This record gives sequence, C-alpha cells and structure tokens, in this order.
Amino acid sequence: MSQLLRVEGISKEFPGVKALDGVNFELDRGEVLALVGENGAGKSTLMKILSGIYSPDAGRIVIEDQEVDVTGPKAAQQLGISIIHQEMNLMPHLTVAQNIFIGREPRTGPWLRDAELNRRTKQLLDDLGVHLLPTQNVGNLTVASQQMVEIAKALSFEHTKILIMDEPTSAISISETQVLFRLIRSLRDRGVGIVYISHRMEELHQIADRVTVLRDGQYVGTRRMDDVTDDEIIAMMVGREISAAYDDRQEVRTGSADVVLSVRGLSTKNLLRDVSFDLHRGEILGFAGLMGAGRTETARAIIGADPMSAGTVTVEGRELHISGPNVAVKHGIGYLPEDRKRHGLMLEQDVTFNVAMASLSANKTPLGFLREGRARRVADSFIKSLRIKTPSNRTNVKTLSGGNQQKVVIAKWLARNCDVLIFDEPTRGIDVGAKEEIYKLIKQLADDGKAVIMISSELPEVLRLSHRIVVMSQGRVTGTLSPDKADQESIMKLATQNIEEVAA
Repeated sequence: MSQLLRVEGISKEFPGVKALDGVNFELDRGEVLALVGENGAGKSTLMKILSGIYSPDAGRIVIEDQEVDVTGPKAAQQLGISIIHQEMNLMPHLTVAQNIFIGREPRTGPWLRDAELNRRTKQLLDDLGVHLLPTQNVGNLTVASQQMVEIAKALSFEHTKILIMDEPTSAISISETQVLFRLIRSLRDRGVGIVYISHRMEELHQIADRVTVLRDGQYVGTRRMDDVTDDEIIAMMVGREISAAYDDRQEVRTGSADVVLSVRGLSTKNLLRDVSFDLHRGEILGFAGLMGAGRTETARAIIGADPMSAGTVTVEGRELHISGPNVAVKHGIGYLPEDRKRHGLMLEQDVTFNVAMASLSANKTPLGFLREGRARRVADSFIKSLRIKTPSNRTNVKTLSGGNQQKVVIAKWLARNCDVLIFDEPTRGIDVGAKEEIYKLIKQLADDGKAVIMISSELPEVLRLSHRIVVMSQGRVTGTLSPDKADQESIMKLATQNIEEVAA
C-alpha cells in the first residue's frame, strides 16, 4: 500500500494546556487506521487540525508526498479530507438528498433542480450499497441510517480520499454496526484511507489494519492489529496495565427477603408488554438487547418519565405510584440517563451545582438558599474519589470531557445516596481507563448493598459485571440468564427472538 497521509511533529497549545506535543502518524491508501487514547489524549484536537478547524502551532501535514496547508474546513474538503463527527450534523426536517448536497445543490439560476439532486443522490447511495430513498426525511430515519447519510455526505465531495470517523458506532446496535463495517470495508477496497476513532476494543480487531495510540497529547506508538492484544493497547493508552477481560462478578444472595425493586406486568402504550423482574440488594442486574428492544423505555417507565399503561412497581415491599422522576428520587431510585447532556446535567452550571442537584433539600438553609460551602465540600470529595478531571468545583460542566461529565452524573446520585441505581449506557463515549474506574465504582456500589440495574449495548460489559442478565426484544423480556448460562451467543439468540415466539 502507498502512503496517503503523513503527520509530522504536530503540536498545539491552548492557554494552560498543551493538547498535542510533537505527534506523528501515517495512513496508507486503502487502510483503516484506528486512533485510540484516553479522553484528553489529543485525538479530537488532532482531527480538528486535519479537518481545518484548528491550525497547528508546529509540525506539518503531507498528503501523497506533498506538504499541504489546511487553512479551513473548505480547504480540507478540497484536499480530500472529510470528517464524520460523533455528534451528527444533519438537519432532520430536510430529505436525505438535501442533507447530502446542502449548499451544493444543482440549480438553474435561482431554481433548485430536484430531479437532478435526487438522481445524483441515488447514484451515490447505490455506489455505496446504502438502501435509502433520496426523498426520505432524515428525521424519520434510524440512528444507523443517519450515520450512513453522514458517510454518503462525506463521500459526496468529489475528491474525498481520507475519511475520519469519530466513534461511529457509539449510538447504533450490534447488527447495525456490522452493516457499517461492510461499508467501511468497501471504501477501504476502493482505496479510501480511514482514520477510525473508537473506545471499543472488540471493534478494532474486526475493522482496523493498524492502531496508533496517543497519550497525554503525545504519540506512543503504532502496531499492526494482528500483532497486538487488547491489554497491550490499553497499557499503551493509560501507561499502566489494565486487564479488560477479568470477571468482576461474585455470588449474590437472591432470596425473596433481599428484593429491593420488584416490577410486575409493566406495559406502556407504544412498546413495553408485560415486563417483569426482581432486583436484589447487592446485585448488578444487566439489561441486554438490540436498539429499540425496550431497555431504556423500561427504565423510564419505572422512574415515571414515561406513563405506564399497566403493571406495578414495588420498592422494599411497598407498591408505589411513581408519577414522575422527582417521586422516584424520593423513594430512593436514581437514574443515570443514556443521554447525559440532555437529561443528566445542567451544562451551563458548575460541577458543584450539578453534584448537588439531586439532593438540594439537604443542601439548603431554612430560607431556601444553597449551603454553598457544604455543597462544594461534597463536590470536592467526589472530584477526588471519582478522579473527575476538572480545574475546580466551580468549572462549568459543559467544558468537561464526555467521560468526566458522566462521572459528574454518577456523583449526583451518590450524593443523594439512592438505594436503587439505574445506569443507562454508563460508559458510552468513555475511554478505557475511565471505564475501568466506573466498573470498579459500580461493583463497589453493589458490594456496599446498593441494588444496580445496568443497561448496556456492549455485551462484554454486561457479561463482565452482571450477576444476572435480563434480555429484551421488541418490548418484552425474552429471557433471564445466570452467569453460568450467559455468553454472547445466548444473549444474541434471545435478543433477536420474535415476540410471537415468546408469547407462544
């Protein structure tokens, strides 16, 4: 393979932070290069330099043996560099065709040529093997299909030869991931060079040819995927050895006296049907299933965020009518949501306020003012114990990395001291080192007698931590597996089971 891209000695400094320090890497034509590192390692900064959003303080970028100056996003596109960000930049009210060619639509004078626009889009989608209609509204598509639109948009630029993908599978299911991987392999076969950023170790061996590791803004090394283990990659990333394979589960008592949360016949108008399970003290109960199976909807119904059409929720032997999340909190149920930015944090507030948010009553004076000193001491204790990387407890939460934002949400519920904790995708978008800390935290919570529900799309994560695993498909529970019966194959068999088979 011939070399397509070479980055030499790239450095970038922001006030008080050296984000990149002499970074090097190479990308060959027709190669998938995984770029990995902990949050704050410099991956995003490097990609923003390559895509023209930032200018480097030092170093050079060479494309096909020609040194180039990437002066902005438009210059990057002209040089053949396209980037697909983790948070998609699509307009839901526009069609697939309009999103792909926005600002570049075929026109005759001021008039848009819709037929030509749709023809070009269909030809592009057909070439990529993507089965979507140009006239479909993007807002009606699944997340996976929206991801395909983003890829088509990136490749619609005539000269695209370098494609950067930032966490492309973070919001799609296992089966949808395989569709995406087939498309990536097809692009690789056509000679496109792909930089693939991911925290999911199991994906790298499936899709990447080589892996480049960054740590603390510096280049650590590049290895062929065939010649490196997960533990070796992780050790390069974090500067210490972490085992990603050991099993954290231990036996937990499941006698009826230990039941903290009991759900019976839970149903909702649109999806859930007769969902029943028990959660015991000191237990981590994993929830597995494909996207749309009803795992998050179950959690939202339990806390009263979505209305139940039937069923009961019992906490500590007492049947409750939970009309909203505030009532759930009063009864000791905390929910760490799937979308932490929309539902878990107040991004414009500081770390202290966000940590104190779920327990304001305990941090208020009789006149209703926040006991700021007490709240800041509590925030400081969790900043230390959870290793939250933040300049101070007064730092605005929106400026923190995704992993540290997630830790702030966890701190909020630990400060409230809830007996039942529901973690929905607790490690999504979080690097390997931070994942290990959260795994240890979840295990410690169970050891301390908390009852934990963990919803995750990462099967290795569910298998590693759960004492039992509830599998859902199409709004129903299709099975509950004990540790000795649970493996990826058995979970996937239940996760793909048709509800008619369950009802039979």
